[in-house]
Amino acid sequence: MKPPLLLVGQGSHDETGSAEFGRFVHRLRCRLYQTAADVSGGYLRQAKPLLSDSVASLIARGHHRLVALPLSLSRVAEEFPAAMALEQERHPTLTYDTGRPLGPDPRVLALLAERLEEAVSDLPQTGPLRLVTDDDPPRYDPSDTAVVLVGEGSTDPAANAEVHRVSRLFWETHAFDYMTVETAFVSLTPPGVPGGLERCRRLGARRVIVLPYLLFAGGMLERVWAQALAYGAGHPELDIRCAEVIGDCEALADVVIDRYEEALKSSSGPLAGLQSVS
Repeated sequence: MKPPLLLVGQGSHDETGSAEFGRFVHRLRCRLYQTAADVSGGYLRQAKPLLSDSVASLIARGHHRLVALPLSLSRVAEEFPAAMALEQERHPTLTYDTGRPLGPDPRVLALLAERLEEAVSDLPQTGPLRLVTDDDPPRYDPSDTAVVLVGEGSTDPAANAEVHRVSRLFWETHAFDYMTVETAFVSLTPPGVPGGLERCRRLGARRVIVLPYLLFAGGMLERVWAQALAYGAGHPELDIRCAEVIGDCEALADVVIDRYEEALKSSSGPLAGLQSVS
């Protein structure tokens, strides 16, 4: 029997995001059930179940080896290795390995491209925010359209640099016919969403697509939309649309399962503790 997969989320008081995280854990549990691998999920802080509770539950069910995978699009937060080390102190029989973060996997970039196309589609959209001033807005060529890729934002410059790297990769692999792909952040570091939109306006964009580089919907996405709304209210000449998050889907599950299998292959012999995340 393979060791269980433990998905580790950052955690917040956001019930919407927590619910989608839970649905994604269930999706993976159904997928990995065929390979006799258990799947659990836990948060580092604030939301439930906490990481400590999930680990204790796995130990109680007889699992003393596991793969801990940070459900993150960028660098692993400092809390993650510290939290896992603490769990090993609490449970001396526990051994574990870690999987790499999800981004910027080519399949993640492909999912972003799908969300972008959904946002620019002429079909009615019920989810993404659409800021236009006319009932029948004009059509624009991709060369008139800019994209603002929005990450969460961090106090870690290396994590923010990774989001800039994703923007460039996305532009060259999936959005090369668009005017530009600018980078913005929800909080903690500039530029914010208004700053990214303003740069696109100054570059001459007539339409801007705000593309959240976020896994799940919730308060973070609402902040992105709110910032875009506030900017759009003062710039009615711009057609501003907001795409959806990556979301709970089979393609994202494929990436996680590959990270899980990769972690299993990279461990030599018994899993002897936390290994480096490249």
